[in-house]
Amino acid sequence: MQKEIVTKEYVEKLAGQGAGTIILKKGSIITPLAYDYIEENNLKLEFAKDGETVSVQKDEEDFGKENSDLEKLSYSDFKELPYNIVLQFYYLMIKIRFFEEFAKAYKEKDIIKGDFVHVYLGEEAIAAGVCTALKREDFITSTHRGHGHMIAKGADISKMFAELLGKADGYSKGKGGSMHIADIELGILGANGIVGAGLPIACGSALASKLNRDDSVTVAFFGDGASNQGTFGESLNFARIFSLPIIFLCENNGYAISTTSDYGCSTPNIYKRGLGYDIPSQLINGDDVFEVYSACKKAVEEIRKNSHPVLIEAVTHRREGHWIGDPQNYRSAEDLNDLPKYDPIKIFFEKIKARSDFNVSDLEKITSEVSEEMKQAVAFAENSPYLPAQESVKDYLKE
Repeated sequence: MQKEIVTKEYVEKLAGQGAGTIILKKGSIITPLAYDYIEENNLKLEFAKDGETVSVQKDEEDFGKENSDLEKLSYSDFKELPYNIVLQFYYLMIKIRFFEEFAKAYKEKDIIKGDFVHVYLGEEAIAAGVCTALKREDFITSTHRGHGHMIAKGADISKMFAELLGKADGYSKGKGGSMHIADIELGILGANGIVGAGLPIACGSALASKLNRDDSVTVAFFGDGASNQGTFGESLNFARIFSLPIIFLCENNGYAISTTSDYGCSTPNIYKRGLGYDIPSQLINGDDVFEVYSACKKAVEEIRKNSHPVLIEAVTHRREGHWIGDPQNYRSAEDLNDLPKYDPIKIFFEKIKARSDFNVSDLEKITSEVSEEMKQAVAFAENSPYLPAQESVKDYLKE
């Protein structure tokens, strides 16, 4: 069966015709913006059965209640996942991959000025799996290597790329750069250039959610190097004392800049440190988006039922150096040569081929769509103006 990509514009059109229920062809690919529109406008989503005519219905029922299979189930077997969610993984991973490849190219050509650029290449499965398990109302804190987290949570790649180029239409008017992107409306509480700084911020977010009883979960992304910071232990302790609705998500790519985790960490398994704080802790394969999603979906569901912190260590592999231009003299030739076998998109492709509903043309459509999105984002950023000189310090001065 040929799958169709359902865009925000298509859903808006149906809603404009009075649709309270959007009925789509089985296996349709729903873009993140379309999902957001459905939720924000209290629409109901259904999939037609084989041979059933696709139509729209007017009704008063709310979307997102307990009758949704996506809300009730946690998937330990990737073959059980709805096909549109599987393709959502690919959409997010390839979008991150394209964005980071462009960021790398522009930095290598010295078009991106100023601070270092730390790309997420090779770690796409973690952001895609984690953020697919979250709702729009949930929160994340990020790291200096935060582009992937931003994109997976729904950030505008046009505004992101404009920020990288230091342009006025960027998220921070071009003043924040690669490491300081935030979008509060999307629950993105900010990337952070300070190692481990996002952990206590995430605790504050989770505490606010618990006090407000708003059912939101916060995810604090951090690296293996941040697990040696004082903020790590302080945050885990605080979260456990107050039973906060938070997931501490360690992306262990093996290197804190150039220091290997087996040298810089007292234990080879960072997740075990959580056990000392009486926090449920788990080790997962961060290169496998299905495993990341399964673990995080289960954790999120448990936290919503009974507020408590969780620590998940996702082992992954950084394809590039710590920054673009890093000579990586500290990495062995064997380490670098082994990287292709850990490519999360390759692992995804090998798994999805085992599904009976898989059609390679679906991935080709998504790739084409994302390619066009990226071209538009780059054009937007390049055509965006720089701030006038008198405006460049305005936000830093008291009126």
